[in-house]
Formats: sequence, C-alpha cells, structure tokens
Amino acid sequence: MSDLLLDINLQQSPDEYFGGEWQVANRVLNHNDPGSPLARAERLVLAPGQLEAKPVPPEPSQTGQWAVMRDEILNRPYLNFELPDEATRALVTRLRRSADGLRSQLNLYFASGMEMQLDRA
Repeated sequence: MSDLLLDINLQQSPDEYFGGEWQVANRVLNHNDPGSPLARAERLVLAPGQLEAKPVPPEPSQTGQWAVMRDEILNRPYLNFELPDEATRALVTRLRRSADGLRSQLNLYFASGMEMQLDRA
C-alpha cells in the first residue's frame, strides 16, 4: 500500500469523510484555554452525531455532539463541537485521503486559534 495521500476538494467532500476515530498527530495550542477538553484530547471519535474526546489516561473522556456545517458562500466545511465544558467550531483547512480511503489526514483551525492535525488509519 502506498503512503500517498491525495488532497480532497473541501467544497465537494461528503460529510461522511469527517467521521471516524482520529489520532491527534500535531497541535498548536491557543493561549486562551490550553486546558480545554479538545486541547487535551489525544484522540477524537466522531460517530454520527456523537463526539468523544479522549485525553491521556487517567483523565476521563468527555462526550458530546458534533456536526458538519458549511458556509453559504463558498460551501467550506466547519465542524461544530459541543462538550459539557466546551463548545467551539473549527474550519476544515485540509483533508487528505489515500486512494483506497483507508488512511486520512484532517487539519482543523479552531475559533480559539488552536490548530490540530488528525490522522486516521
């Protein structure tokens, strides 16, 4: 299998591409709240309508909801996250997938200024 990931056109990407279990590969923390559940998460599980933010054990996971929203002009995807201790939105800045769809990489830019790169294999 090739490690080649192809860029996906975000305006035409299906919302299903954003779901799944994602591992945080890289993160640039914001200065506003580096202790927030999403800033501490090592994995994000995005099931249909359900979100689980999993930090490094022994910290407990937080569960909530997520949804894909798109702006009206450019149809850019945003992910809305709602957890008990945090509600925020992130612009999807890049989505890459392998030709077979088994590997993906997702880049998010949060309203707080935090940036996150997620990998799924």
